[in-house]
Amino acid sequence: MGIEQDINQAVFRNELQKSVINLIYTYNWMTEKMNAIFDRESITGQQFNILRILRGAGKPLSTLQIRQRMLDKMSDTSRIVDRLVLKGLVKKNTCEDDKRLVDVIITEKGKTLLRKFDGYQEEMDCVFGALSTEEAKSLNRLLDKIRSADV
Repeated sequence: MGIEQDINQAVFRNELQKSVINLIYTYNWMTEKMNAIFDRESITGQQFNILRILRGAGKPLSTLQIRQRMLDKMSDTSRIVDRLVLKGLVKKNTCEDDKRLVDVIITEKGKTLLRKFDGYQEEMDCVFGALSTEEAKSLNRLLDKIRSADV
């Protein structure tokens, strides 16, 4: 189904406007799909992202280092980390190199939760199941091109 039917808008000012609206609509659609998976485990996409970053790093990271790697650059990393601490998914320790900093470490409970999400990977991949590898590469190039525009 096209964007025209999904949002009941038959006419767009031009193809660029249609593309922007389609991108926003698709982002919201994908967010709903992903949140349904996150809701099963009572975490948010941002919390999942932080856990993924910590597991991938394989070592403690400061909240600044986590923020630099996050998908959502506008997030309040410290607040999200504090919520993960309350859930027992990460812990905070004083940084050995600089006592003014705090290191964030994924706990075994956090690693176990991520292993559970690894099992959902096929379900997550189904969101893009309609795209071939070549189409996915083209989409990635187009999205990179949009973000590189000097606005």
